[in-house]
Amino acid sequence: MAQNITIGTAPDSWGVWFADDPKQTPWQRFLDEVAEAGYKTIELGPYGYLPTDPSQLADELAARDLNVCAGTVFTAFHRGIDGSANAWEEAWEPARKVAELTAAMGGEHIVVIPAMWRDDVTGQALEPGTLDAAGWDSLAKGHDRLGKILQEEFGLKQQFHSHADSHVCGQSDIEKFLQVTDPQYTTLCLDTGHAEYGGASSVDLIRRFPERIGYLHLKQINPDILATVREQDMTWAAANLAGVMCEPPAGLPDLNEVLQEVEKLGRPIFGIVEQDMYPVADFSVPLPIATRTRNYLHSCISRSHV
Repeated sequence: MAQNITIGTAPDSWGVWFADDPKQTPWQRFLDEVAEAGYKTIELGPYGYLPTDPSQLADELAARDLNVCAGTVFTAFHRGIDGSANAWEEAWEPARKVAELTAAMGGEHIVVIPAMWRDDVTGQALEPGTLDAAGWDSLAKGHDRLGKILQEEFGLKQQFHSHADSHVCGQSDIEKFLQVTDPQYTTLCLDTGHAEYGGASSVDLIRRFPERIGYLHLKQINPDILATVREQDMTWAAANLAGVMCEPPAGLPDLNEVLQEVEKLGRPIFGIVEQDMYPVADFSVPLPIATRTRNYLHSCISRSHV
């Protein structure tokens, strides 16, 4: 059986969370080091970090023999997609720009990240941490609507990314999200790190919902730091600064086991290394980590064919 997982990477693995920030690796260096680390496939990262002119970006990618698999957008559809609380309008214009650039670069996917329910800096609750029936209904309708448009107008697939401090974080949340959304328009970007952070099992999700696994973000959690995060009720940003995400294979889940299960799906899928690194005090730090991680993940895939 031929390998069906394409290992790629993302700006996040170089400490990039924003379109422009002096604490982030410059985009030219990011692209150079991605190629040096041996990757061929990348995500766009936050819109505006990489050049948004399709011709310029295409030239920069071609010069390094790189290609784009996905863009990323942010939504808050649970807050309402009709009337005065119209989260649809807030999300659509940024999503349209990302979709246009992703499609122009030959990408196939849009990773969609839901809003967090508490302030990432202060920890103050901005809204309840759980959704009522109306919130779930709005969340589902918004994502199915987005997925339909992305598919029909741009030829792109929506990959929903469960996220720390969002309403879809734990195992039961992810399962319910899959129940209330249309598999034709909404599949999962299974982020192994965020799943572990929320107490969800990546392997169990792959086994029980194989048809809903459309994309992967590959990362690991340091279980000792996660215990502290839970004990102190730390925000996602504080947890990240504390080092809750760690370099594979030092943490959880076991990515070798995850990749073995994904291989059994028998269809092409992207496995994107997305190790949260922001902020990076020393720009020389990401490259060796990215190189070791790529080599480790490729060794996992190779073992499944021995």
